[in-house]
Formats: sequence, C-alpha cells, structure tokens
Amino acid sequence: MLFSILGPLHVRGGVDSASPVRQAMLTAFLLRAGQCITVGEFADLLWDEPPASATANIRSHLAGLRRDLDEVEPGLSCRVKTYRGGQSGYALEVAPEEFDIPMFMLAARHGRSLLLHGEPERAVAALEEAIGLWRGPFGQNLPSTRWFNAHAAGLNGARFDAYQDLFTACVIANRTDMLTYRIESTLAEAPYRQRFWELLAAVHCINGDAAAALDAINRCQALFADDLGLDLPPHAAAMRTAALNWDRGEALRLVADHAPLAGGYRA
Repeated sequence: MLFSILGPLHVRGGVDSASPVRQAMLTAFLLRAGQCITVGEFADLLWDEPPASATANIRSHLAGLRRDLDEVEPGLSCRVKTYRGGQSGYALEVAPEEFDIPMFMLAARHGRSLLLHGEPERAVAALEEAIGLWRGPFGQNLPSTRWFNAHAAGLNGARFDAYQDLFTACVIANRTDMLTYRIESTLAEAPYRQRFWELLAAVHCINGDAAAALDAINRCQALFADDLGLDLPPHAAAMRTAALNWDRGEALRLVADHAPLAGGYRA
C-alpha cells in the first residue's frame, strides 16, 4: 500500500511528514483522489476561517509536500499535478489499489454481501481483511474543520459498520473465541452502538454465561437511560429474555434475524 490514511497518515517506505498542514493537504488529496483542488478550496478545507496568509501558506506547504514525497521515493512528487487555466489547482494521481480507503470499502462490501447471502465463514475472512487495513481511528491529527470532521464521521462510521458485520458473521459461524473481548474493545470506542451490546449479550448467552449476558444488557440500559434518556432498545430487550431463559438457540436466532439486508440492517 503506497498511501495509508486509515489511522495515522503513512506513506510507504519513508517517514511521515512532520508538518500537520502538509499531512492535512496530503490527506485531502487522497480523499479527493484524482480531482483538482484549487487554492481557494484548499483554504476552505484546512481552515473554517482561512487566515489572510492562506494562499501563501498553501503554496509554501505544497512545495514542502513535494519534497516530503521525494524523500520517501525519488520522483513520487510527480504524482502531484498542477493544473492551470480557468480552473487552476492541484491533484494527486493515485490508483485505487495504492490507497487503503478503496481497498477497505471493497473488502467491507464483499464481506457484507457474503453475510447477506448466507456465507458467514467467507464473510469473516473478507471482513477481517477490511478491518485489518485500519491502524487506528481516522482524523486524529487533522484540523478540526467541518470538512475533515465530516469525513472522519463517515469513515469511522464505516469502520464500525464493518465491525458490526464481522461480529455478526463470527456469531453465525460459531467463531466466538475471544469475541467478547473484541466487542468490548469496540464498545469502548462506540458505546452508543446498540448492535454491539446485543452481540455482546448474545455471545455470552451462546457460551452459556447468562449472568454475563444480563450484565451486558443492564449496562446498555443504564448507559442509554443516563446519557441519552432512551429506553432499552427492543432487540436488546429480546436478548435479555433469551438470557433469562438460558436459551442459546434463541440468542443465535436473534443475531441471525438482525443480520444485514442489502441496504442496511433489519429494523
């Protein structure tokens, strides 16, 4: 992988740029791969309220970014193209297979399709490949602007969607070793994703630990009530009933019934 931004920005074979502005510019190039970005657009991406010196700063950092790329690999700066004329600006030439976001999206969609078509074992493999491309949350070292924040919300949401599909496939495929740990770790990052709570309780129930399943449901109920003012979600309540009845088959059925449809999850 030549460019990786699912986590801290990294360019293959070299040290990462020390300049936060240049890191942000390269990230913007990658998020709009192949598209021309004008200096004015760069200013709006990098700052919600661009300073008077924005144009000069951008041109200076572009020159620095080209140097950074050539330090990684001689000639790599040629990927940054300059466009002149009525729509003057800059673009980064990058193929989908050189960049982690298209590879992640492809693997995640493939995994969901396999899960949808009743192939959980193959879905696990595809979704593990997708998740494996992530090295941490997206956007931690980027400017907190509206544009970058929107991309961070979208990409990190897609990451949790992939985890959700992965954990669902693991339960259906009866691959639950260490799964409660993985779900708990993901819940630490996304505590309001109710599907993770349902899956956590389901795995405990399927493994014969009704007490742990009920504890997960109770933690979910307290969190949703205290932080969001919401009642226990219906699917979580159904999982509670399965745990109270020590009904492993019902817990598995609830997971399978709430598996993804082509356009999302069942209601």
